[in-house]
Amino acid sequence: MKKMITLILAVGLLAASPSLFAQKSEMSVTDSKITWTGKKVTGSHEGHIKLLSGYLEKSGEDFVSGKFVVDMTSISNQDIDDPETRAKLVGHLKSDDFFSVDEYPTATLVIENGEKSGVDKYKFTGKLTIKGNTNPVSFEATADDKTFEGKLVVDRAKYDVRYGSGSFFDNLGDKMIYDDFELDFMVTFE
Repeated sequence: MKKMITLILAVGLLAASPSLFAQKSEMSVTDSKITWTGKKVTGSHEGHIKLLSGYLEKSGEDFVSGKFVVDMTSISNQDIDDPETRAKLVGHLKSDDFFSVDEYPTATLVIENGEKSGVDKYKFTGKLTIKGNTNPVSFEATADDKTFEGKLVVDRAKYDVRYGSGSFFDNLGDKMIYDDFELDFMVTFE
């Protein structure tokens, strides 16, 4: 009888609190990076955005939660050589036409689930918040020891980033900027 009660209590504890047995890993800010790419009819631009913090929490083979905070004030450009033109683009990206970084200095990605989808591969789902707008996202990443690499494609129209968007304006011609932009990430954990 005593063994039966102990077994029932142990099973109840496991079912009620799986997060008690989860492993939380903190991200290394200095060893992690995000490269953004935005495309327009006449070409593309790319640069970097810095991560402020992040963690993933794992239970068994899957991830049960996580959160990453991005410093939107750190937006930079890497493909324009002329310093004045580069500064003009970065200033425009930080303005209210795009990401309104004075009002929204951070963006967040909350991981709700990460399931193993192959050898060293995971499919993540969660919610991304940019400019106070939150939408569901999903993406895949590969894991190599303590580093995850992948690409998150973001539809900026869902986050009220309207400038040059064919979703909001007609007759843009070759001035149109595509709604989808890419975030290639390499996140290393301590």
